[in-house]
Amino acid sequence: MEEDGAHSRRTFLKVAGSAAAAVSLAGCLGGGNNGGGGGGGGNDGPSGTLVYSRGAPSATLDPQNSTSGEDAKVINQIYNQLVQFKPGDVSLEAGLAKKYELSGKTATLTLREGVKFHNDEEFTAEDFKATFRRFTDPEYEYYPGDTYISGYAAITLGNWVETVNAKDKYKLEIQLKQKFAPFLRNLAMFASAVLSKKAIEEKNKKLNKEPVGTGPFKLGQYESNGERIQLEYNDNYWGKGPKVEQVIFSTIPENSTRAETLIGGDAHIIDGLGTTASQKVQKADGVKLNAFEGVNTGYMAFNMERFKPFRKKKVRQAISYAINTKVIVENIFSGFAVQASQPIPSNMMGYNKDLDPYPHDVEKAKTLLKEAGHGDGISFELATFKNPRSYNPSPLRAAQQVRSDLSNVGIEIEINQMSFDPFLNYTDSGKHDACFLGWMSDNADPDNFYYSLLHPGVESPAGQDWVSFDTEGYNTLSVSGWANKEYMKTVEDAQKMLKESERKSLYQKAAKIAHDEAPWVFLDHAKELRGVSNAVSGYVPSAIGGPYLNLVSVGGE
Repeated sequence: MEEDGAHSRRTFLKVAGSAAAAVSLAGCLGGGNNGGGGGGGGNDGPSGTLVYSRGAPSATLDPQNSTSGEDAKVINQIYNQLVQFKPGDVSLEAGLAKKYELSGKTATLTLREGVKFHNDEEFTAEDFKATFRRFTDPEYEYYPGDTYISGYAAITLGNWVETVNAKDKYKLEIQLKQKFAPFLRNLAMFASAVLSKKAIEEKNKKLNKEPVGTGPFKLGQYESNGERIQLEYNDNYWGKGPKVEQVIFSTIPENSTRAETLIGGDAHIIDGLGTTASQKVQKADGVKLNAFEGVNTGYMAFNMERFKPFRKKKVRQAISYAINTKVIVENIFSGFAVQASQPIPSNMMGYNKDLDPYPHDVEKAKTLLKEAGHGDGISFELATFKNPRSYNPSPLRAAQQVRSDLSNVGIEIEINQMSFDPFLNYTDSGKHDACFLGWMSDNADPDNFYYSLLHPGVESPAGQDWVSFDTEGYNTLSVSGWANKEYMKTVEDAQKMLKESERKSLYQKAAKIAHDEAPWVFLDHAKELRGVSNAVSGYVPSAIGGPYLNLVSVGGE
């Protein structure tokens, strides 16, 4: 997801960047007990308020209307999936389906009984059937439209599912169009959250601000365009927790202010940290910096449709040689990341250990540009976002480094920086020349990188290795427009292989093609960073799914 999500790809503190504004949170942070539990916990009941502060707001609370990690953080508190990721792990466990199996092209799921949506409707197989149709079927009466439905519709379910059959009230049978190894993992993604059939019929697009799920928390207030979101505990939750009465998601765009808010006791958990803010948290009393290995990638994509020189492989390779990714990772990102050589990080199946990051080689870059017919240089726009992301904690400084490096080989760039949601709309529609982007895996499967980000979802015209963004069915998550036929076939074949050993070798081949063809400048794979108050217990940092705030307690201070 573009982190988050990625749509998707602003604050309880109305004065962005103001330390004084953080005081407005004072008094919201109730004390509590460490052993509180919610309706599903069966103990003393929830207590206190948990404040989670981040750098950007949620634009929507409808899981079918977003690819944004910021949206997912809140959506995952409100909704559940049929299958879910274990907290702090990448393995699967039962969600709304207590049993699940994938055999060949058939997935069979047995559902939990007695689960209630926030509108008090009982969850049944018909709810998932309606969820699937609303997400993928333009003929469905309640399909909210192509411009509303996110790009996840195709890559999670639409491309793979032939039929969804409600065999009875608590039994689902899903027939796939082909063997598709990551399917159960796709069911655990936030975009596959189960909606209420009744809510679909009564609210439809209003679900973006009036969500109805089965999760541990339900919406209390949605304010200031998602800058402040207040959630109330669900006293009829089927699972563990919740242990707090309220969760408040607040938006504090400035990294340093967000760190000060945590250190000053006006937030319990913060994320999206830049390097300076992370170091500030590390040195402070009463809080800790939680750093753990992520499942992500950061990159600079070349839009081959919009900017013709990018259609030449030697131009793309030249830029990859010219940019000093080692300086970006070690100096600007302060060692909280490693250089990338391919789309996936080293902790994923299919990682190709034989590939090295492009070295910084100015003379090689100049030679390649000359051979490509651009020895006199080129100029283009580099679009980027303002707020830090896990995969790019200092986007402006990184963009400035790119500009400096490219100037050494005769390339001029203009940095176009914007807020995250407008930025995602801009890149989804292909208005950029080049752009910074990144991805936090939704399902810890290589397909979630190789297909989701670099397969156009459509065939390329004969004789070219790029596709226009306005091609019907185009995968808008692929912001490069790259359409290499050998790469596409390799990734498609890997989807159909159920044996991990066979998939592994295919992804290693795909990595080599991507590395050599350079549709991206491969920047980094970053650690996930969280600032956590010592008043918090039960918080399980997770690179996939979550945050699991139903497990969190807030102690007295």
